[in-house]
Amino acid sequence: MDSLLIYGSYGYTGRLIAREAVSRGGSPVVAGRNHEHVLEQADELGVESRTFDLGEPKSTIERRIEAFDAVLNCAGPFGETCGPLVEACLETGTDYLDITGEFQVFDRLVDDDQRAREAGVTVLPGVGFDVVPTDCLSAFLHARLPSATDLTLGLAGTGSLSRGTARTMVRNLGTGGIVRRNGRLYRVPAAYDTREIDFGRGPTTATTVPWGDVVTAHHSTGIENIAVYAAVPSIAVRAMRAMNALKPIVGSRPVTSTLERLVTAGIDGPDEDERESDEAVVWGEVTDADGRTATARLRTPNPYTLTADTAVSAAQRVLENEAPEGYQTPSTAFGPDFVLDCEGVERELVSAPGLDLEAE
Repeated sequence: MDSLLIYGSYGYTGRLIAREAVSRGGSPVVAGRNHEHVLEQADELGVESRTFDLGEPKSTIERRIEAFDAVLNCAGPFGETCGPLVEACLETGTDYLDITGEFQVFDRLVDDDQRAREAGVTVLPGVGFDVVPTDCLSAFLHARLPSATDLTLGLAGTGSLSRGTARTMVRNLGTGGIVRRNGRLYRVPAAYDTREIDFGRGPTTATTVPWGDVVTAHHSTGIENIAVYAAVPSIAVRAMRAMNALKPIVGSRPVTSTLERLVTAGIDGPDEDERESDEAVVWGEVTDADGRTATARLRTPNPYTLTADTAVSAAQRVLENEAPEGYQTPSTAFGPDFVLDCEGVERELVSAPGLDLEAE
């Protein structure tokens, strides 16, 4: 991995990814806009570093990355950082990966598919917890029921957030949710729908969230109706719905700026003990026009631990030319079993047409 540049490497998730890459014998170059942070990290890991800001002229960013075969972007919010890096990658023939979960980023990068193919570049966003396990599970279920017209995903976990994730959530306050219906994306109010989902321990209340799979799963499977739910307490559902009435205030710049400062001051991310003990469950179900269904679950380690594993594995495969050119999702690049290569991941097929559970 000597030809890999990790941008935003000194953030919480970036640090985990850089350490994971080095632990596998790689020598990635760490990079970011803070010279002091980058140098400190480079000294700690025994690797080279680069310092540059994505607000610099396009030609300057191109010079910074042209010596590398791939860039792994770990600097959020990705709605602000992906554009300059992807544009530079398309000009220099450098493969691009990131760990975003922002559906807006996936939707924007889909439009770069043809340009990326012409440039011989792989554009692979979402190589972390969002959306590797959900995308791989979606592709797995679609293979079990190719006639599926509807996909529903659910997420359950108890771990705390990193500063970058929390900051992105703050910036999205007041924007509501997103679903895909008949192939098109539609804005919906926050927590507009709830349902009971069995994550393996009986029915749990879950509500709709604006997860990136409304874009990625459609690209991976062609399914035209997609919604994503997250397990939350009933009181949280009521609070989210109450915020819909306060949408103009909550999403205003003064409020988000204040909340971002609080996040920066008070949040870092789960410690090592929490990462080792925490786990997450991804549930998925596909349905076709005849009412047939297929359902499965994935059990994974802590989302940040999984992200470090999947991001480095994806970068390795891209550097080894295992990913197709153009816009890709984790499952279109590496197949639905990609997530199973990660330590601690288990997949369970709960139901599918023709599956006799008792016989198994």
